Order: sequence, then C-alpha cells, then structure tokens
Amino acid sequence: MSLSLFLACAWGIIANIMAMLPARDNHWRRAYILIATGIPIVLLVGWQLGGWMALIVLLAMASILRWPLRYLLRWITARFRR
Repeated sequence: MSLSLFLACAWGIIANIMAMLPARDNHWRRAYILIATGIPIVLLVGWQLGGWMALIVLLAMASILRWPLRYLLRWITARFRR
C-alpha cells in the first residue's frame, strides 16, 4: 500500500473517531480540520496513483463530510438565485 492510500485510510478512521466524540459546535471545528487535511491527501493520492484513485478517495471523503457539502451547495445556489 502506498503512503498516500495509508494516509487516506488513516484520515477516514480518524474522521469516524472524531464523529463519535461529543461536540458543542455540532462538529464544525472538526469538519474544518478534516477539510484542511483532506485536500492535501487527495492531491497526494492523485499525484502518486492517478486521477481515478483520487476521485474515489474524494468521493469517500465527501461521503463522510456530507453536511458541510450540503451547506456549501445551499450557499452557492443562494448566491446564484439573486
């Protein structure tokens, strides 16, 4: 297993552990940390293993961070509706 896939798997395990712990801010601070660490991991996977594997890792990360993505899509559509 390459280093990038190991980091992606570790990111997924850490994200699930972080989701199990209680938080006062509905996990938003943790989501920002996961987004900030996930982007370089996706880029590293794309650099080492190619675009298709990076897309698979990106979709896996998006499935974990689905609520921030929903709010981002709502914000973008609200900007374009004006």
